Amino acid sequence: MSSVLIVGAGPTGLTLACELARRGTAVRIVERSPEPQRGSRGKGLNARSLEVFEGMGILDRLQAFGRDDLFFRKYRDGEAVSDTDPFEKFAPAPGTPYVRGLLIAQWNVERVLRDRLAEWGVRVEFGTELTGFEQAGDVVTATLADGERIEVSYLVGCDGGRSGIRKALPITFEGRTLQEQTMVIGDVEAEGLSQELWHQWIDADGGIMLCPLPGSSVFQLQASPERDAAGLRVEASLESFQRLFDRHARIPGIKLTNPAWISTYHVNERIADRFRVGRVLLAGDAAHVHSIAGGLGMNTGIQDAYNLGWKLALAAAGRAGDGLVDTYEEERLPIAAWTIDTSGELWRAVSRSIRTAGSGTEGVITPDILGLRLGYRWGSLAVERDARTDDAPLRAGDRAPDAPLRDADGAAVRLFEIFSGTHFTLLGFGAASAAALRESTERHGDSVWSYLIGSGPGALDDFEGHAAREYGVTGDALVLVRPDGHIALTARAGDARAVHDYLGSLRG
Repeated sequence: MSSVLIVGAGPTGLTLACELARRGTAVRIVERSPEPQRGSRGKGLNARSLEVFEGMGILDRLQAFGRDDLFFRKYRDGEAVSDTDPFEKFAPAPGTPYVRGLLIAQWNVERVLRDRLAEWGVRVEFGTELTGFEQAGDVVTATLADGERIEVSYLVGCDGGRSGIRKALPITFEGRTLQEQTMVIGDVEAEGLSQELWHQWIDADGGIMLCPLPGSSVFQLQASPERDAAGLRVEASLESFQRLFDRHARIPGIKLTNPAWISTYHVNERIADRFRVGRVLLAGDAAHVHSIAGGLGMNTGIQDAYNLGWKLALAAAGRAGDGLVDTYEEERLPIAAWTIDTSGELWRAVSRSIRTAGSGTEGVITPDILGLRLGYRWGSLAVERDARTDDAPLRAGDRAPDAPLRDADGAAVRLFEIFSGTHFTLLGFGAASAAALRESTERHGDSVWSYLIGSGPGALDDFEGHAAREYGVTGDALVLVRPDGHIALTARAGDARAVHDYLGSLRG
């Protein structure tokens, strides 16, 4: 019997499948479509997603398909009025090595994830549709269109905004569809148009944007819809795209061709009231949808999956209680609500600002969209045993920062490198933590990797003090980092009991 069945092979489902497969969890992932999707849809990974994928060992592969240096060129009345680097205001730091988003077509994100999943022995089952499911006790029985019945411990719906799994559950999907806020979108080629710029023609009566997709000859087109003489919206087509381009760009001889995907987009702001019913869970767009402003959609789904993966794997293996799975909703539902509010505010701000020549879409590039400040301080998995104050730079539940260190041979090593994997990481700052580190290794084995941070034999040298500053440590201390790179526990250096109690509590 498989432990987990995932329905939907977009970035959310694939990330979750990878997180389970690399932990040895028996997982199947099915996708109704007969083949991988062709449309670009999402086209950017934020800084936090880059950290996630570094931990999974695929960041270099994704970077090979993307770029982080694209300028936005804005036009008014057909004339270029400004070129901007939207990320120039952010600078990398020891704790935050990634601050630029990676422009990459969603199909390439999915391709890399599928390849990584196959390395762990799991392949997407395309052309496979879930037609129903039922729960009894600790088993979910799923039925496929071909009649196959699959018994699993957990079923996860990553099947998009129209999720059939969500609709089959006693879950509400509260929110609104903003019919008046509509865009047409699609993938086209435009021979003769520079692919070194994100072209944005914004006029008083509408506009059109063409964003080049790295590693291809394709542009993602976004535009205000064409209207007929009566003011009614014209159905999106290659012909309507061309008319909009000619009207706003005013570049003779550029023809839009080879439309791989055409759609009409309405802004939806909706969230499920629950992310879990029994042994069935929702992630990504199946659980929450919002405006495209800030590019948070694909990233939020990826980060849902990263939060859920380690918890589901431990529960499915019987190494943690089912209550650990409950913390997925506890932590991610508030993040989804924040995302809906934030993307909505960005959408409205950009809608106002584009009326001014030379301004507009770069306004969505704010610290919020990087995803680096999101954490779970409110959650039951965030425990502090060292009396940290509210103004401490780092609290339990926060994202665990990176920092440069040196090993015993003087070789460079980063905290992110030692976090990579499927384990908890126990950092012991200062010599007074050494005994607790030894005890943790003896009691928990490979499930917790322990490192002494400081100076002296066996320690990772915090030679510039970045690790201590990032983690708010002024003396000796213990910091336990979760497998998803968030702080689980802070404790005094000698408090080995705090670590054992914390890990024991996960077993329920």
